[in-house]
This record gives sequence, structure tokens and C-alpha cells, in this order.
Amino acid sequence: MNETNQNPADPVADQAPDTTPPQPTEAERLAALESEVQELRDKWLRAEAEMQNLRSRARREAEEARLYAVQKFARDVVETAENLRRGLDSLPPAEEGESELLAKLRNGFEGVERGFVAVLERHGVQKADAAGKPFDADLHQAMAEQPAPEGVEPGTVIQAWTPAWTLNGRLLKPAMVVVAGKA
Repeated sequence: MNETNQNPADPVADQAPDTTPPQPTEAERLAALESEVQELRDKWLRAEAEMQNLRSRARREAEEARLYAVQKFARDVVETAENLRRGLDSLPPAEEGESELLAKLRNGFEGVERGFVAVLERHGVQKADAAGKPFDADLHQAMAEQPAPEGVEPGTVIQAWTPAWTLNGRLLKPAMVVVAGKA
């Protein structure tokens, strides 16, 4: 007999490893497929949510860019408005019997200032006077503190050197103020 033929009674031949993997049952295959479908569905939902967030963020950033793109320009223009006000404040107060030329100049410059501020407001630039209001660190920059005059609460703005300016609700330039301290 040939030695390559194995004897069924040979114990070594019975211990040979079975190299074929066990076949999953129909229920196991179905459960594995359902699990994979659920996993892919979860990934798809996360990707959809991420895309929606990305769209919303892009829309919000585009809107902010539109609203605040002129911020540097607006800050410079506000400086011009303040200089116009300083020029008007340097004129002598209106008096009865003053020269007609001085009265016309004052009225003309005041009209220019009103028109200039109105144009700024139409484009989202707002002026906020601080005098008499409570100090707000988001809108005011304290330049000095003085003892509170009688009847004025500490922490109140008693003098505003410049107004606060905002662009569409965002601070453009803080008001330079003097704040009432403790008496």
C-alpha cells in the first residue's frame, strides 16, 4: 500500500485542522447587513448635519462680511464727523447782533453736519452720546474719573469728550468719557 493513503483509524489524521471557515447562518448574515446599513445611515446623517452647519456658517460669514466690510472706512469717516463737530464747537456761541457772515457759516456747517450724520445712519453707522448715562465698558472708554457732583450716582458719565460710534450694532469707536467717582 501507498503511504500517502491515510488509514481512517490513524489518530494523527483525525487531528488535522479544518481550514474552511464556518458559514454564517442566514440570520447572522441578515443581522450583519442590518448593522452595516445602520452604520452607513449614521455616517450619512452626520455628513448631512455637517454640510448643513457648513452652509449656515458660510451664510453667516457672508452676511457679516457684507455688514462689516466697510468697518475700517467707517472708522475713518467717523473721525471726520468728529472733526466737523470740533470745528463747530470752536465757533463762538450765537449772539444777537453777530455778523451775518458768521451766522450763515455756523448754520451752513451745522446743516452739513446733520446731513453727514444722516448719511452715516442710513448706512448703519450710529452715534451714541454718553453724557448722563451709566458707564458701559462695551461702549465707553474712561479717560478720567472725577468726584461725583451732587445728585449724580457714581459710575455715571459726567462728560463725553467724543460720542460712541457703532456699525450695525458692533462698536466702531468707543466714547471718550469722564466718569463720576465716589464723592
